[in-house]
Amino acid sequence: MGELTEKAKGLANEAIGNTKQAIGKVTGNEKLQAEGIAQERKGEAQNVKGKVQGALGDKV
Repeated sequence: MGELTEKAKGLANEAIGNTKQAIGKVTGNEKLQAEGIAQERKGEAQNVKGKVQGALGDKV
């Protein structure tokens, strides 16, 4: 169950991060763009964590 939760959180963070990056790029807001990149990376890490949890049976 933790696997699916982490993957869902990861996908959400990636989507929000991508949106922030796009808005930051269009508006010229470098801070928002950087926040988007950081949030996307966080989402990617959560996806990896979910995959590891799935492989190890949610013991991570």
